[in-house]
Amino acid sequence: MAPGGYASLQGPSGAGKSTLRSLLGGLERPQQGRAVVADIDLTRLSGDGLAGYRRSCVVFVFQHFGLLDTLTALENVELACTLAGERPRARRRRAAELLESVGLEPRARHRPGQLAGGERQRVAIARALANRPRLLLADEPTGNLDEDSADGVISLMESVSRETGCTLVVVTHNRMVARRAPHQLRLTGGRVVAA
Repeated sequence: MAPGGYASLQGPSGAGKSTLRSLLGGLERPQQGRAVVADIDLTRLSGDGLAGYRRSCVVFVFQHFGLLDTLTALENVELACTLAGERPRARRRRAAELLESVGLEPRARHRPGQLAGGERQRVAIARALANRPRLLLADEPTGNLDEDSADGVISLMESVSRETGCTLVVVTHNRMVARRAPHQLRLTGGRVVAA
């Protein structure tokens, strides 16, 4: 798939979707064969090399938002900007821009407990974009959301992918979500096939 592409991945429970996501994200190494992402052979990278890949190339958005409850939406995103190496003066500005890009600038001072599920997922997406990733791996990103919020979150990720050139891979059980992707894949019998 070309940079900026968009694919969905489905498969029955236990088929290996999470394992494949972890391989693409540099969290696991294959037991055999190679894992190559964006011309980077992950199987040849050292532990530090994989950490660098995760820091600079790939981000995850999960079903569970993973926000720090003690921080505001802005502070959650700003923390990611810090980890991405933004200079102190630029952090807050970049975090505010990212929240604005996901339509949450008015909710920047709210803590996660004061936000609806769809809003929390939007903060998680803004946080994920802090390091300007080349690959966004979304694992059941709509699993905790109602239909309207789910549609908004998927539309947002599609828009982000188009505007930034970031490749989007959505792992989902939701057929409606999967059908939105131009590249629909299925994991079955240990093989990735066109759906």
